[in-house]
Amino acid sequence: MSTPNEVSDILNRPLSRELLARDMTRLAYVAKDGTPRNVPIGFKWNGSEIVMCTATNAPKLAHLRRNPAVALTIDTEVHPPKLLLIRGRAELDVVDGIPDEYLDMNGSYQMTPEQRVEWEAGVRSLYDAMVRIVVTPTWAKLIDFETTLPSAVEELIQRQARQG
Repeated sequence: MSTPNEVSDILNRPLSRELLARDMTRLAYVAKDGTPRNVPIGFKWNGSEIVMCTATNAPKLAHLRRNPAVALTIDTEVHPPKLLLIRGRAELDVVDGIPDEYLDMNGSYQMTPEQRVEWEAGVRSLYDAMVRIVVTPTWAKLIDFETTLPSAVEELIQRQARQG
């Protein structure tokens, strides 16, 4: 388990901040039957928490209420990929109307002002309430494949250096 200072140090690195400014993460959690689930979901970083918003009838909510342990992956689509891995616990907060984070996180998609107005009107008419899924990171790892690698790859490189 990482200390809060170690997590903060990782999340405050320039590359982490760049990744935390993205729109999509992959949320991994454990379903009631014990099998893993991993879903893409929009998010907003508020400086200390990752906030995701979902419909009040989303199936993932029952699983998160039962087991709030989650893992998040935020990454790039280039080679070598840049990865930010985060673990924490999901706190669920039912909100009347549309949470500000939901409107903010969808603000970076390419839309004309007219499309934006139409999209927001559609969202407001669809949702009477939403659930904010709030994760405070308790563990984080940044992998850029240049200065940081997955731990298994680091171990293989060290083993190779000892043998070579």
